[in-house]
Amino acid sequence: MHTTELTKRHWLLILTLTLLTFVLGTSEFVIVGILTDISSSLHITNAKAGTLVSAFAITFAIATPLVMSATSHFPKRKWMLFLIGLFIILNALCVISPTYVMLLALRMMTAIVTGVLISLAMIVASENMPIAKRGLAISFVFGGFTLANVIGVPIGTVIAERYDWNATFLLTTLLGAIAFLASFFILPTMHSPFRSSMRDQFSLLTHPRILMAFFIPSLGFGATYAVYTYLVPILKGMEAPSGSISWILFGYGFISIFSNILAGKIASYNAIGRLRFVFLVQAVVLISLYWTTDNFIFGLVNISLMSLMAILLTTSTQLYLIDLAGIYQPKATGLAASLMPVASNVGIAFGSALGGIVYHQGNLMSVTWVGGLIAILASLLTFLSHRLDQKQKQAA
Repeated sequence: MHTTELTKRHWLLILTLTLLTFVLGTSEFVIVGILTDISSSLHITNAKAGTLVSAFAITFAIATPLVMSATSHFPKRKWMLFLIGLFIILNALCVISPTYVMLLALRMMTAIVTGVLISLAMIVASENMPIAKRGLAISFVFGGFTLANVIGVPIGTVIAERYDWNATFLLTTLLGAIAFLASFFILPTMHSPFRSSMRDQFSLLTHPRILMAFFIPSLGFGATYAVYTYLVPILKGMEAPSGSISWILFGYGFISIFSNILAGKIASYNAIGRLRFVFLVQAVVLISLYWTTDNFIFGLVNISLMSLMAILLTTSTQLYLIDLAGIYQPKATGLAASLMPVASNVGIAFGSALGGIVYHQGNLMSVTWVGGLIAILASLLTFLSHRLDQKQKQAA
């Protein structure tokens, strides 16, 4: 791209990809809000219904890199349109799913489609924008997930409460159809310049720099979710009025919109260099909760700062993984694009599990120290990556 400014065509593409991630995010996250409705309707326990969430995450993490590697040579426009169409069909089948087993299978297939579409959206956003605007574009695409949590999930939950959980999947089906139409008219024709084997693709993962870059967002998300997973018990410990907790959670999601905007600005210049200090600030914010939650107002301010810091890493680490792949294995940029979403799922699982271990030892607020220490580890790993980048530039 020779232009340095975003044209109308650029913005239409950005908004289309953002709409797509909004739809995908709503479909993925809304299941949490309708779990009890599903368990009641299908006559299963809440714990069994919860496997719909864990199975989605596990399938997403395992299948996405595999499918991205196997399909790296597919024409991106046709492949994305096919996957969006498949997404619509899978969600439509969820509407009429009569059994837990069928719903579980459909959700696992949806996880594969979701993971691949997210990765492709990131590649399209990266490859079709001016270099200086890639960070802004990808931050918008990531913003679709934030909007899904703030807008899509509450709407889906209300629909389930008013009608039934099946109606929520009707919503995601209709949203998928809208995303398909927008994508059909806006997505550019893109052909992969490389045709490579699975072996070539996965050779990317043998590079220590790629593995280091993968664990930066894993630790970053782990730091947040070590605390966020247990935010409701923390709020109750702060003696938050019961009716206010849902509004506080909404506010948390709303503030994360600004976190997403800042993520694009951080990624615009010396992204990894800036992230070193972002993680240190995140560590201070998380650890401070240990004391500030003794006061309701100070606690809320601190939780707001926690939300603001939560996803500052997304755009920078997404671009970093793609750029490193361009250096070490240009044939594997598709696989590289899938690693950030996978890393976030790994971090969420790791952080919430570690926080849970500490929580069940008897001291809830110790999870804030866990989150802070994980953020410090993320900072140290980012310092090391940045130092190696500088040495590589000097050697060149």
